[in-house]
Formats: sequence, C-alpha cells, structure tokens
Amino acid sequence: MACEFKVTRRVEFSDTDLAGIMHYSNFFRFMETAEHAFYRSLGFSVAPGSASPEIGWPRVHAKCDFKKPLRFEDEVEIHLLVTHKRSKVISYEFRFRKLNAPTPEEVARGYLTIVCVGYRPDGAMHATPIPKDISDKIQVAPADLLR
Repeated sequence: MACEFKVTRRVEFSDTDLAGIMHYSNFFRFMETAEHAFYRSLGFSVAPGSASPEIGWPRVHAKCDFKKPLRFEDEVEIHLLVTHKRSKVISYEFRFRKLNAPTPEEVARGYLTIVCVGYRPDGAMHATPIPKDISDKIQVAPADLLR
C-alpha cells in the first residue's frame, strides 16, 4: 500500500506571470499532475471510462500556502502525502521543494480533499465508496511523515 509519492517538475516560462514567478494557480495544476502520477504508479487512471462502473474524483477542498516564489527554470519536487482516507474521501498534502536552491527548501504546501463519485443515468454525481481495488492500494501516511 502506498502513502506517499514524489515527482519532479521544471517551471516552464508559460507557468510564470508578469512578475516572472510561477502563477499561484499553477501550484494547483502541479498538485493535480502529482496526484495523477500517483494513481498511475498504483495501476489506475482517472481518465473517463477507465473504471467500471465509471467513477470521478471531484475536489471538495483545495488550498495552498506559499512561502517563497518559484521562477522560470526552477526545478521543484512535489511530495504527495495521504493525510486522511475514509470510505468515500481522500485528503492529500503536497510539499513543494525547490531543488535548485543552494539547499533544497520548501516553498509551498498544498492540500486537496477529493470525493469518489458515481454517476446516475441523468449524469448527476453522487458520493460512492472508493472501489476496493483502489482503496486497498492507498493508506494514510504515518504520523512521523506528516510533521
């Protein structure tokens, strides 16, 4: 079972704003990229039609606390940690570390809470238990990792 995942990305010019720093909204894109890579590492995808019955993972909470800026060409590690898991809900913490600093340093910390949903015939979503084959692969990170 997995409780954490790390991925490295480079800040692209298109990720930056007029001040030359990574636009705040892109931290959320990087979180989602890390989340999807985590799922792929566990052998599943969020792509429509990849599960039967079809499920989705809407966000019900998202936030990010910023400490220092990232700039074009910075290399950043996104460390995903599972902080909570219930029958229909998973919460993640994302730690952003700038790797090309003199000493790697945390520059931001993000949080996502997602809900597993199924779809009614009319397309309406409803919370549904996380499929066992997915739930069995994910566990909450130990307390010492969540400090």
